[in-house]
Amino acid sequence: MTHITLRLPEDIAHGLQAKWSNISRVALESLALEAYRSEALTTSQVRRLLGFETRYELDGFLKQHGAYLNCTPEGVERDAQISRQFSNPH
Repeated sequence: MTHITLRLPEDIAHGLQAKWSNISRVALESLALEAYRSEALTTSQVRRLLGFETRYELDGFLKQHGAYLNCTPEGVERDAQISRQFSNPH
C-alpha cells in the first residue's frame, strides 16, 4: 500500500477542518472522483479504493457527486475483465 502525505499551511488546514472533520477522507474521495472522471480508474478500482462493499454504494456516491457511471461498452468490458481477474486468480 502506498501512503500519500499532503502538507498544508496551518491556517488552511484549520479552515478545511472546520468544514470537513476528516480531511484525509475528503482528499481520498476527491482523488477517486477525479481518477474516475478522467478514466484513470475503473468503477471496480474506485469501489475498492473507497472501501465500498457493493456497487450500489459506489453508484450512490458517484451520483451524489455528479459523476455518473461510465456505461460505454468498452468501460463495461474493462470492468468485467478486472472483475474476472479478481474472481479467478489463476
